[in-house]
Amino acid sequence: MISFMLLSGMIQGILAQNIQIKGSVSDVHRAPLEYANVVLMTNDSTFITGVSTDAKGIFSIEKVKKGNLLLAISSIGYETVYMALSGLNKSTDLHNIILPDASVALEGVTAVASNQTSRIDRKLVVPSERQLKASTNGMDLLQQLMLPRIQVDLMNSQIKTIGNGTVQLRINGVKVEQSDIKALLPQEIVRIEFHDNPGLRYNNADVVLDYIVRRPETGGSFGTNLEQGINAMWAEHTIFGKINYKKSEWSTNYRFGPRNFYGMKRNNEEEFHLADNTSLSRIEIGEPSHAELYMHNLRANYSIQDPDKYMFNVAFRYWANDQPHWDYKGVLENTANPTDQVNMVDRSFENYRVPSLDLYYQKELKNNQLLVFNLVGTYNQSSSHRLYQENRDQQILTDVNNDVKGNKYSIIGEAIYEKKFANNNRISTGLRHSQSFSDNSYVNGHAYNTHMVQGESYLYAEYSGKVKKLDYSVGAGVTRSYYSQRGSGISYERYTANPRLTLFYTFPNQSSIRLKSNISSTAPSLGELSAIDQTIDSLQIQRGNPSLKSYLCYRTELDYEFRKKLVYFNLSNVYDYQPKAIMDEKYQEGNKIIQSWDNQRNWQRWASSAELKVGPWKDLLQISLNGGVNYYISNGNDYTHHYTNWWYNVDASLTWKNFSLGYKIMSNYNWFSGETMNGGENIQGIIMNYRIKAVTIGMNILNPFTDNYKQETENWNRYASYHRSNYFKESSQLVIATFSYNFSFGRKYKDVQKKINNSDSDSGIIKAGK
Repeated sequence: MISFMLLSGMIQGILAQNIQIKGSVSDVHRAPLEYANVVLMTNDSTFITGVSTDAKGIFSIEKVKKGNLLLAISSIGYETVYMALSGLNKSTDLHNIILPDASVALEGVTAVASNQTSRIDRKLVVPSERQLKASTNGMDLLQQLMLPRIQVDLMNSQIKTIGNGTVQLRINGVKVEQSDIKALLPQEIVRIEFHDNPGLRYNNADVVLDYIVRRPETGGSFGTNLEQGINAMWAEHTIFGKINYKKSEWSTNYRFGPRNFYGMKRNNEEEFHLADNTSLSRIEIGEPSHAELYMHNLRANYSIQDPDKYMFNVAFRYWANDQPHWDYKGVLENTANPTDQVNMVDRSFENYRVPSLDLYYQKELKNNQLLVFNLVGTYNQSSSHRLYQENRDQQILTDVNNDVKGNKYSIIGEAIYEKKFANNNRISTGLRHSQSFSDNSYVNGHAYNTHMVQGESYLYAEYSGKVKKLDYSVGAGVTRSYYSQRGSGISYERYTANPRLTLFYTFPNQSSIRLKSNISSTAPSLGELSAIDQTIDSLQIQRGNPSLKSYLCYRTELDYEFRKKLVYFNLSNVYDYQPKAIMDEKYQEGNKIIQSWDNQRNWQRWASSAELKVGPWKDLLQISLNGGVNYYISNGNDYTHHYTNWWYNVDASLTWKNFSLGYKIMSNYNWFSGETMNGGENIQGIIMNYRIKAVTIGMNILNPFTDNYKQETENWNRYASYHRSNYFKESSQLVIATFSYNFSFGRKYKDVQKKINNSDSDSGIIKAGK
């Protein structure tokens, strides 16, 4: 009898462990949803396990214990469906589960399987619980996610792309600055929409990062992130607060970033060939000098919204950059005669003040229609002074004093209409116009005053659709560029067409391929157009060119992605072609070398890159390896150059309980245009954090194992070439203590997403210096 009872108990235990829950997930059109998250919880929402659906939308959860359970089925872009499984004691087939469309999804559901879904124009990335715990703000979280092409610059505390791409940052669609991302609480972030193929309405943006966050109905949040250098004056401090009441939200944040280094120096090798057939080769031997910089960012914001009806947002931003010292000193040595030396100082002072006001209104109409209006006004005020002197035995041989004052006013207006059809097909059309006026003065022995007007209008239409596994997007835009400069007698007006095509195909084995091709237009900056001269040193003058014209940029990109369990692989190939590109040039004029710009013959780039990301393994370790090659062809009006650059980037993240550890190393990603190579950073970093409830303390170490941090620039001109290296002694073994305190309260509900992004950060002045 006892044996029989024991045997019965064992059989019941085995059967209890073999309970299976299975089913399938589809959208309202009965199309299977791949990679949907299926999370099994207890009735009190305690997580048990989770899986993701396969290519046919099918899922299966094995070895389930009997009891009262709750199932949450979710996918990015759809409403979460909850199913109560009361008194579960046997295997269950839930058949087909339909998820309705939604603007915000996965709120309160932890991503347990694939947390990244690729679409035709973007990647939808849901942070895991591990990644959220290892982060103190939105920028930290980006470092944890290790997105393709995105780099978090530890030295300058900036979000960049690998290369020279433009990054636009948003929170629920609202245009924000980097300091606003650092003011985000990780637990409020639902997902990040990584637009790596922005549509026509994003103009020339290379990448758009849109943080979709929860918004409290009442209450709010406040906090601070403090980062302070221990062995050098380097800091990044942010304070922020937010209050919500019903439909209204008030928020503000302030960022302060001081730098004060005394170990900056510049080494430079220069060679000159002058019009009188004389040549000079000299070396600048740099000495430790002073660099001082103070960055301020302030943002105050008010918004009122009724989800699925309307949203009004007004934001005031104030950006200030004070640079009292950016000083170089050293000795200029004649290579042919090392005893022929002169002392050199090159000191610069700069400051910028940029207030702006942003008004935005979004209205949801019937039948899945949307209207958006945006108006942004900006004032750029800048002033700078540069002193360059060469002296020997207390006698001044060269004395350059450049004073520049700039005032630029700009206004940007935009209107967008969108209509969504069945099967997620969508049409979008819009009109954008920007107008800027600048009044700048230059004093450098001569007095120049420039009065410039620049305008650009952009009209576009784009349609996105789907045929079985193939997503496609086709669109076209027309750009009108206008420019005039009073007193120069030069103006231009040009119309250009901007077509765009994207094809995206998903394979059954969780891989995809994407082909995108587009033509965009680039206008010259007001600084490049300025009809003025500025002296650089005893032999060189920088001159603007008011005859510059806008030009077209042709790009074709082919991407392949593969994802299986813990492995993600990406392979990308890009070809850029820019006829009549604006690039630098130099020419002889008497015994001076003139540096300027012109519409050159063409510029080309072939780029191949690969990324392998593994993890998180056991929700502890994640590693990302990426690298590639750039091959440049620069064809000027009187020069041709070829340049090849190999690069790599390694990120690793380890999280255990409340501890997190990260390591990063990257080589120089160099950019070549015209006759100039601009080198990227070679940097290493270690990040350590420990979390105690709402407080996180930690330490960052920059370049812990090397002291060769430098940024290099080369110019290959036949009249005046150089090889320049800038060093920062403080960047080696720089130890930074970090402290973060975040507190939030209130209930959550869905956000309306702002759709457009306008700003003007171009100061409109021409800069001269080495």
